[in-house]
Formats: sequence, structure tokens, C-alpha cells
Amino acid sequence: MNWDWNAVSEFMPHFWDGLLVTLQALVLGSLISFVLGLVWALLMRVPSRWVTWPVGVVTEFVRNTPLLVQLFFLFYVLPEWGLTFSALTTGVFAIGLHYSTYMMQVYRAGIEAVPVGQWEAATALNLPVARTWRVVILPQAIRRVVPALGNYVIAMLKDTPMLMAITVLDMLGQARLFSQQNFQFTEPLTVIGVAFILISYLASLLLRALERRLVH
Repeated sequence: MNWDWNAVSEFMPHFWDGLLVTLQALVLGSLISFVLGLVWALLMRVPSRWVTWPVGVVTEFVRNTPLLVQLFFLFYVLPEWGLTFSALTTGVFAIGLHYSTYMMQVYRAGIEAVPVGQWEAATALNLPVARTWRVVILPQAIRRVVPALGNYVIAMLKDTPMLMAITVLDMLGQARLFSQQNFQFTEPLTVIGVAFILISYLASLLLRALERRLVH
């Protein structure tokens, strides 16, 4: 095998374009999953089966079907119903929705881990329900589950190449396109492999720093 640095040099402009798309999908997808996952978790605590049952059905369906199937459905089926979005928008929403169902379980575990005494203290102080959640419960719950949330973000990063299936040119998409046009596969695929390792490593360092800050 001959390593061609010229191929690496030619691929790098395409790599930066793909990296930007990958990071956009990761950041926006993470935000959607964080917010929507918390919404699911809170709705599952509503004392009404008319709320918890539909939420449970939806989240179980999303969690137990492949992300790739969801991507194809949103990208190819929704336009038949008059709902058309760009490939990147569809991909971001799909990956955010998919991972929100996992985030929901993490949030739920964090909420259930809050000591009963905290709920009793809030009740004794006659705090409104919304304030109890905002000031007492959620800060403690989220602090406990930061590591798990961070692990799912890293897992989401590794799933972003699936967006290539709906024509999103992320890092892998750019590498594949470059390789097909230039018949050079080793260099671009190696570059994005190293990039995924570095991004995951930096994300883990950031996660550890956030953990230490929250603990102290």
C-alpha cells in the first residue's frame, strides 16, 4: 500500500466541509435530544394514563426501530404528505428524535435518584410545583446524569454517518464522494477515522471537566 499525501491535501477542503456538517448535525441533534428527552421524562410523570400511555407508545416505537428506517421514512415518505425539508434538517431532527428516547430514560433515572426528602422539603416550604421542579429537582437530577448524557452524545457522533443515506454530505459522505471520483479510498477514510477518534476524545475530556465542575 502506498500512502499518497497529495490525495490527503486534495481531500482536506472536502473534509472541512464535511466536518462542519457533522458538527452541525451533532450539536443541533444533541440540543433536540436534550430538550425533547426532558419533555418525554416529565410527561411520563403526569398522573394521567391519557398522557403517559401515548408518550410511552411513541418513545418505545422510536427507540425500538432503527435510526436508518426513521431517516428514510422522514426523508422519502413525509414529502408524499406535503411535508418537505432539506436533507440536513431531516437528518438533524431524526437523530435528535431518536436519541431523545434514550435521554428520556437517563432523565427519569436522575429524577428518581433525587432523595425523597428534597420533595418533602419543597412541599413543606409550600413551593409551587413549577418552582419545585425548576429550582430543586431538575438541577440535582441533571447533575447526576451528565456522564450518561455525554455518552449518548458521543454515540450520536458515531451515528452521524448514517445521514449519508439521505444525501447529507458529512465527513463520510465527502470521503465517499472523493474516493469515487479519484479512486483513492485509503487516505480519505483514514483521515475521517482519525477525526472521529479526536472528536470523541475531546468530547470525553470536556465531559470529565463538566463532571468535576458539577461535583464541586
